[in-house]
Amino acid sequence: MRVINLASGSDGNITYIETESSKILLDDGLSCGETVKRLDLLNVKPNEIDAILVTHQHIDHVKGVDVFSSKYNVPVFTHKDVWSGLNDKLIKTSDKNRKSFDGDFNIKDIEIVPIEVSHDVKCFAYTLKNGNSKISIVTDLGKTSDLLLNKIASSQLVYLEANYDKNMLANGNKYPLALKRRIAGSQGHLSNDDSAKTIKLLAESGTRQIVLSHLSKENNSPDLAYEYISRKLLEYGVEEGVDIKIDVASPRPGAIFRLK
Repeated sequence: MRVINLASGSDGNITYIETESSKILLDDGLSCGETVKRLDLLNVKPNEIDAILVTHQHIDHVKGVDVFSSKYNVPVFTHKDVWSGLNDKLIKTSDKNRKSFDGDFNIKDIEIVPIEVSHDVKCFAYTLKNGNSKISIVTDLGKTSDLLLNKIASSQLVYLEANYDKNMLANGNKYPLALKRRIAGSQGHLSNDDSAKTIKLLAESGTRQIVLSHLSKENNSPDLAYEYISRKLLEYGVEEGVDIKIDVASPRPGAIFRLK
């Protein structure tokens, strides 16, 4: 399994997952043209994509889906309860390419496990399995749950939200108080503190690679997230670089991971 985050953050999110038989995008929050350019960096043609898997309706996750699907005849998969929020955004996507699910399913040789998360719209994290390889992509949630943690446990690779630093959010002057409360609420986003607590549990389950994802450009930074979370983990008895490896996703294409 080959996995790379092609974009992460409030300006757009895309993850590319490839196996021997499948090539899929998880979300497509950039323009169709920019998505094609980033796939070209991997020597992947847009008409080779087997499916787009959507987490939820927010534009930073679906901006390019409609044009990409209609132009290259790519099926779009999302939970049946997410489609109602997509109907006014995916107007070019053909009926035959609108795929709903309500439980675990497969796209060719990839087993997909959707897990509903707590956000201000219907939203899903995903675990993807191929043979002995297991990855999880978990962003856009205000809190974790035992169900979520059990589902993603033992993933070799987890893209995990670390959206905001609590002090930056509280003291910043660009966001109104209502928005700050929404971000920090149980249906908002995970803070660096929340992410550190989750990574501790994942490390105990056997996860060895984390990519901090969906960082706010206003309320976090890659260096701050990495250093703060690494320090908190050490307090929990988990050493970054020894017990678990942490990378940070960015708006540009990131590291390529190959799982066996």
